[in-house]
Amino acid sequence: MRLPHSLRHVMIAATATAVLATGAGAAVAAPAAPATRPHGRLLPVAELSADRVLVADNVAAAKWGTDSPIDDPAREKQVLDSVAQQAKEVGADPGATVRIFRDQIEASKVVQRGLYRRWDADPAQAPTERPDLGKVRLEINRINGELVRAIADSPQAREARSCAGRLAAGAVVVGHEKRLDTLHAAALARSLPSVCERP
Repeated sequence: MRLPHSLRHVMIAATATAVLATGAGAAVAAPAAPATRPHGRLLPVAELSADRVLVADNVAAAKWGTDSPIDDPAREKQVLDSVAQQAKEVGADPGATVRIFRDQIEASKVVQRGLYRRWDADPAQAPTERPDLGKVRLEINRINGELVRAIADSPQAREARSCAGRLAAGAVVVGHEKRLDTLHAAALARSLPSVCERP
């Protein structure tokens, strides 16, 4: 069963707010020890989603000032086809995996567009070196493979009624640990809604 559209937006907003509150340097209690964390198998999904969001900085820097568009349907299709195949190989649901990765791709675009706006407004912040997009994509592919495995390892957690709350708790921990700023916290929140959806 898919989360109602309004509930998805509430989850995104709640996750972003929580991540921002902890990621922006607010004083918070230290996260619980791994064995007692309520987010369990969902934490790797949140961690890898955050890693993917952070790599989007390099994607933006590689594309900045070139003809490479932020929206790249051909590349997106390659990614979705690849993760669907990987999901089959590791015993994950290809449909759920593709849904989750659609959100991952949109989250990357949130970062890229946000950085473009920032660099347009203040060219002094724009990158002075352009990373090799091919090498950046190799890193994304590595993260994608790990994320597919994390999805394969978490079907019960993702289908549980408590999934949204546990995932949001995991995102708060990750946002704090990785010190996500406003842009990246919003992108992390955008990357997660499909994790808890059931067909």
